Amino acid sequence: MARPRAKKHTVGRAGRKSSGRKWSAHVNETSDAMDLREGVFKSDDPEKIARSLKRSATKSRRKKGTPYQSAMSMLNFYINRAGKNLPEKQQHVLEDAKGELRKVFGREE
Repeated sequence: MARPRAKKHTVGRAGRKSSGRKWSAHVNETSDAMDLREGVFKSDDPEKIARSLKRSATKSRRKKGTPYQSAMSMLNFYINRAGKNLPEKQQHVLEDAKGELRKVFGREE
């Protein structure tokens, strides 16, 4: 009688077993990243995204840098992690949100 095969585990970075979850989700859950509103990056209004990020960054106690640094960092983190899966239209909206973020924090040059 044949023995049942053991389940194969996928191997992630540095030879560790992968849990099937993305490391970026783990970073968002366990790091000192600020708490964001659900779906904030799905909006098609750059100003709305910037205001939401500012509100979250200002209220959050889980940040290390200034609210501006935290907000810009989360926006860049999302853009970079979405990568090729981010539709071009949404990528433009998020890039525009960077400029709006500078405005709402008074960092316009």
